[in-house]
Amino acid sequence: MSEDRSSNDPSDKSWIEKIAYAFSSEPKTREDLFELLAVAKQNEVIDDDAISIVEGAMHISDMQAREIMVPRPQMVVLKADQPLSELLPIIIDTGHSRYPVIGDTLDNVLGILLSKDLLPLLWKFENSADIDIRDILRPATLVPESKRLNVLLRDFREKRHHMAVVIDEYGGAAGLITIEDILEQIVGEIEDEYDEDDDLPIRKIADNDFVVQALTPIDDFNDYFDARFSDEEFDTIGGLLLKAFGHLPSRNEATRLDNYEFKVVNADSRQIHLLRMRQLDA
Repeated sequence: MSEDRSSNDPSDKSWIEKIAYAFSSEPKTREDLFELLAVAKQNEVIDDDAISIVEGAMHISDMQAREIMVPRPQMVVLKADQPLSELLPIIIDTGHSRYPVIGDTLDNVLGILLSKDLLPLLWKFENSADIDIRDILRPATLVPESKRLNVLLRDFREKRHHMAVVIDEYGGAAGLITIEDILEQIVGEIEDEYDEDDDLPIRKIADNDFVVQALTPIDDFNDYFDARFSDEEFDTIGGLLLKAFGHLPSRNEATRLDNYEFKVVNADSRQIHLLRMRQLDA
């Protein structure tokens, strides 16, 4: 007579049956569930990654948007009145797929620009001055700082949105949150094939046309361009430019250092962030 294979030994069961077996005691609280997960791991029913995902999925129900959002000072935004010649370096340098587009202030969010929506216009119009990004903006999703992440994730999935602007109690922009930010709370850091280039301090856009991060060390700049800027007083290109301007410059202000022309592409009330540079004839 053949041996009965319907044993209660969990080692004889499929992985689905093993999980069901591990939870057969019907946990009543989160603490009970976490204890069962620990037992399941000890019995090699599930591994560390599975436990981490389950715990992350449960923890997001206790977290609010304010806890993981990109804070206001670090938001990368585009201004609706900027010409395309200024917008493209920002898009190329940051490499994001979506950008909030604002009016006069950061609190006036007009919509969301998808980088992919801009490509057909670049093909259609030979003159970039004919392109108005207001025509292709998607509606912006606004959520309060207190929005719970599990609810926001469900909203993102149901409405097929990927980004939301987080607003404070006065209706001002407090930060930015994406579906990736929430998923990373569940599965850990998500990196794509472009992440390794995010910190490139210097990027070539075209011949004699470069985007330079203001925090680029002077030594790195000198090595890249065979320049001879001194680093005795300042450590970064942004520091040299602040001295050259004599004040904190605004967007579009330009100045010259030796035979290099720098134009401010992105700056806030505290520091320069992004520059566009070309080399002048000696």
